[in-house]
Amino acid sequence: MEQFFKELFEYSHYTNQKLWNIFHENPDKTSEKAKKLYNHILNAHQIWNNRIVPQQTVFGVWEIHPIHDCKNIDKTNYEHSLLILDKLDLDDIINYKNTKGEVFQNTIRDIFFHAVNHSTYHRGQIATEFKQNQLAPLVTDYILYKR
Repeated sequence: MEQFFKELFEYSHYTNQKLWNIFHENPDKTSEKAKKLYNHILNAHQIWNNRIVPQQTVFGVWEIHPIHDCKNIDKTNYEHSLLILDKLDLDDIINYKNTKGEVFQNTIRDIFFHAVNHSTYHRGQIATEFKQNQLAPLVTDYILYKR
């Protein structure tokens, strides 16, 4: 299962880096909504990683970063997830507070699945934004990535 999550995070990182290229190369065609969603993907990944192993100052859920910073933020998130996978057990229970201050607990496996699934969901929304702004959406199908 650990290897599977490593592959999922590798896919997510690869896809986020490809998205960064599109944002970087097409600043006049990428909508504010698409940029907001992209930042949200990165912020949420960082927040979930830090709920497991606090390592960085936590970003706001909808915080906007300069696009040139996003590539490195994604790389840091990816490396932090791999470190967690190497050091902790996926069955470990994590107690955390959500952004409203409510206390919850989940396994690292559930948190990581959520983080990957959440990113995929919002990349779909970004694809819609790209289409509406005459940009070819990035093909993000996992099976195509694995081919």
